[in-house]
Amino acid sequence: MAIYSEERATYLWRNGSLVPWAEAVVHVGAVGHASVAGIFEGLKAYWNADQGQLYVFRMDDHYRRFLQSIKMTRFAFDYSLEDLGQATQELLQANEYRRDVYIRPYIFQEGLVRELLQAQPGKPVELVIDSWPFEAYRDPSTALDVCTSSWTRIADNVMPPRLKCFSNYHNGRLAAMEATVSGYDWPVLLDAQGKVTEGPGACLALVREGKVVTPPATASILESVTRDTVGCLVREVLGLPFVERTIDRTELYLAEEMFFMGTGWEIMPVASVDRIPLGTGAPGSVTARLRDAYASVVRGKDPRHPEWRTAVW
Repeated sequence: MAIYSEERATYLWRNGSLVPWAEAVVHVGAVGHASVAGIFEGLKAYWNADQGQLYVFRMDDHYRRFLQSIKMTRFAFDYSLEDLGQATQELLQANEYRRDVYIRPYIFQEGLVRELLQAQPGKPVELVIDSWPFEAYRDPSTALDVCTSSWTRIADNVMPPRLKCFSNYHNGRLAAMEATVSGYDWPVLLDAQGKVTEGPGACLALVREGKVVTPPATASILESVTRDTVGCLVREVLGLPFVERTIDRTELYLAEEMFFMGTGWEIMPVASVDRIPLGTGAPGSVTARLRDAYASVVRGKDPRHPEWRTAVW
C-alpha cells in the first residue's frame, strides 16, 4: 500500500511564475500534457528536523536527465539547468515545506494537440513544476513478493527507456496490473532475449556471493539517478563490489537478496520471486544497511557527498 499523502500544494510553478494550485488548469482539448510526447522528471526533497533544513536530493542530476529527454523529443525549450533549479527552490519556499516532498516537473505542447502522431519539432511547450508531501510508495519495513511479467520491456529502438516520457510508462503499467491480479506486489520485466531489465518505475539489484549486481544501462532501463547513488554507497559505505552486467531470469531465484531502487521507491526489499523465497523472506542485511545509508545521506545526517544536496532554506 502506498504511504504518500493526498495533500496538495498551495502553489505550483508554471511558465516562469508561481500559480495557485487550483488555478493551474488547461482546456480538456489540450491533451498534450497526457499524450504521446509529454516529458517529466521525479525528484525528492528531504526534511532534516535537527538542522531545520530541507534538502533537494541530486537536483542538478535529475534536471540534466530532464533536459536530455527534452533534447530527444526536439521540443523548443529555453530554460537552463540553473533556471530549473531556481524555480524549484522558489516553489518549495513558497509552499513552506518542512517535511519530505515529491517534486514533478513536466512539459507538454502548448495549445490544442489534435494530431498526436504529427511530428512538430520546435513547437512551444508549457513547463510545470508540481510538488506534494510524500514519504514513499511502499512501506520499506516489509518485503515484496514479485513475479516475472509476461510483458516484455520496451527496447531502445522501440521506445527508448532512457527517455523519461509519460507514454513509456504504459509498458510498466500493464506489467503492474498483471502482477496485481495474479496476487503479487510488483513485477520484474524481461527484455526480448529473456534477460532482466527493471520493475515499473524502479531499477533493481540483487545480492549474490558478496556482490551487488544490477543490469547495465544498456539493458532497457532508465538511466537512474538513484541507481548511481546506490552504486556509490555500496562501494563507499558497505565496502562491496557493485557490478553492472547482464542478469538471467534464473539468477533472481538464486539471489540471497534483491531490492528495487528509485526516487519514489528509495530502497525496497524483495521477499520472493515467482513464489521462490529469497533468503529468509525478510529484508536482508545488505539491503537493510544500504537503506540506512541512503536515508542518512539524503537527509544530510551523513555528511559525505554534500554536492548531492541542495538546501532550500
